[in-house]
Amino acid sequence: MTGLFRLNDSEIQAVNLSIEVAVYCTLISIPLALVTGSIMARHNFIGKSLIDSIIHLPLVMPPVTTGYLLLLLLGSKSHIGSWLFTTFGIKLAFQFQAAVIASIVVSFPLIVRSVRTAMEMVDTGLEEASRILGAGKVKTFLRITVPLALPGVFSGAILAFARSLGEFGATITFAGNIAGETQTLPLAIFSYMQVPGKDEATFKLVLISVLISFIAMALSEWCIKRMKHDRR
Repeated sequence: MTGLFRLNDSEIQAVNLSIEVAVYCTLISIPLALVTGSIMARHNFIGKSLIDSIIHLPLVMPPVTTGYLLLLLLGSKSHIGSWLFTTFGIKLAFQFQAAVIASIVVSFPLIVRSVRTAMEMVDTGLEEASRILGAGKVKTFLRITVPLALPGVFSGAILAFARSLGEFGATITFAGNIAGETQTLPLAIFSYMQVPGKDEATFKLVLISVLISFIAMALSEWCIKRMKHDRR
């Protein structure tokens, strides 16, 4: 196919936007997942099962449903959305920020699940020894718990990144399909599929999507093996 690896401006924008959204999604999700995963792994409290179910809801709900709920919660006609706009001039729906929020919501269960599992495998005796030696809870968490759980944290971060790259339903519902603004790679593929004669361009974007996802997952596996090897 002639020009299979040549991208026009709109295609480059879609690829760059997808990567940018995925990076923001991952960076924001990591600290949130560390706190949430730690609470879920180390504490028992009333309503824990309910909170755990709510966290994992985006995994089982249709992505369009997730996007619609975000629109109801943060759209310009919602209480929160209208307050943000009138008070700070912030509009979330159908903006770049909406694509990031949608990606965070749908990928958050994956990174939390990975972080929680990793923290549950950390020896609590090491944490107790750290506190006995004078380190506070925060210091122990940052110097003992997080480093020991790092392979799981990194694996979850890569899963969140890869999931963000493939997000479609929640994004198109909450952020729309605006070229150069919210049209990520999956949305660009969807748009090309609706246009006759765009088979080659569609296949090109699909191939790029597969390659980016494969590289992300391969990098995750390599880093986890390297970390485990260094720890031993």
